[in-house]
Amino acid sequence: MVIHGPNLQLLGSRERHIYGDVTIKVINRELQTAARVCGIGLKIVQSNHEGKIVDLIGAASSSFQGILINPAAYTHTSVAIRDALAACTIPAVEVHLSNIYKREDFRKVSLTAPACVGQISGFGMESYLLGLRALVKLMSGN
Repeated sequence: MVIHGPNLQLLGSRERHIYGDVTIKVINRELQTAARVCGIGLKIVQSNHEGKIVDLIGAASSSFQGILINPAAYTHTSVAIRDALAACTIPAVEVHLSNIYKREDFRKVSLTAPACVGQISGFGMESYLLGLRALVKLMSGN
């Protein structure tokens, strides 16, 4: 399962100097292509609502083997999403388009990353693709 957090539907038009010109539609298309190459299926969801993201994580283990998540702004604020990830019985990888450690001080702290098996940030769309490949490798036991 791929979960895109708040405001990611605005990619391509929002703060291009930080996030680039790539749209969520392009990211999703590239993720689907990479998933086919890896021999897996994906469900991709975007939500601006913290509770919906918590619900998706809470239900994920019944249908999925892993979570690729960009919590976006909730990375730095959501104990609820962090707790859902910690309680989840499947691995999660956190990804970010920008390098959160080169941004504003409040963005340098990820509440959610400690509940994930790893985090990849700063590589634009490639962060998602690297995260997906890492998650697939982890799920396959390699």
